[in-house]
Amino acid sequence: MSRIENLILDNTIHNLRQAYKKSRAPIWLAAVKYLSKSSSRRPSVNIGKISRLTKEGNVVLVPGKVLGGGVITHKITIGAYSFSEKASLKIQKAGGDNITISEFIKKFPNGGRVILVGG
Repeated sequence: MSRIENLILDNTIHNLRQAYKKSRAPIWLAAVKYLSKSSSRRPSVNIGKISRLTKEGNVVLVPGKVLGGGVITHKITIGAYSFSEKASLKIQKAGGDNITISEFIKKFPNGGRVILVGG
């Protein structure tokens, strides 16, 4: 893992802990737990699985990587540590948003109505 990626990961975990202190929403601590694992043990979730678990307008947090396998047909907002290029294109084509976890925390600080998908 590169030094820059460690800084990004450390910053993301720090932001999640700060969000938990402000809102006391347990979703932020759950995300910290997933991101604190080694990179090979962090969740990788296909877009098709997210599509099956969600409905139009849902907000999803993936504390790992979103992969491009499968099809998504409805508009959702997904916050994740990283996205494959294919996944990003499919989300945008369906009219959804894909954002980093730090941006996600700013947009949904209370963690309310957020679905955690982790593996």
